[in-house]
Amino acid sequence: MKDFHPYHVGSVEINYNYKSKSFEITGRFFLDDLENGLAKKYGKPFHFNDPKYKNQLNEALKNYAEEYLKVKSDNQFLKVNYIGYEEDSESVNVYLETETSKAPKKVEVAASFLYNLFDDQINIIHIIVDGKRKSEKLTYPQRYVYQLFP
Repeated sequence: MKDFHPYHVGSVEINYNYKSKSFEITGRFFLDDLENGLAKKYGKPFHFNDPKYKNQLNEALKNYAEEYLKVKSDNQFLKVNYIGYEEDSESVNVYLETETSKAPKKVEVAASFLYNLFDDQINIIHIIVDGKRKSEKLTYPQRYVYQLFP
């Protein structure tokens, strides 16, 4: 499948929710990039906007996110749980949530979404704690970012 856009960029927003005491995470990616990334990783086709693929997509996205996203809060790895996805004609939002943890002073993220597909992939990482938003751009092969929230 040919690329429809000349750049490869995704975003991952990691927002600490004080009520649930967990990080709510939304990854947003171009639909065709994510289909191609999953197909390359798992050796079979995936199609968003096609109900017959929904179960396969949920399983693949859960495994993919587990492998390509790690979150630490104050030096503790947090388990990241897959919630689901939503798609439109161009993009896919992938929803995840961490196990509970106390409000963090330091948040570390290792993200390498679509690095298995593109060597020019850019992932913009937004970390939000107590309304303070800190963003950083990771360009392949960079995968690690941390932010302090004193």
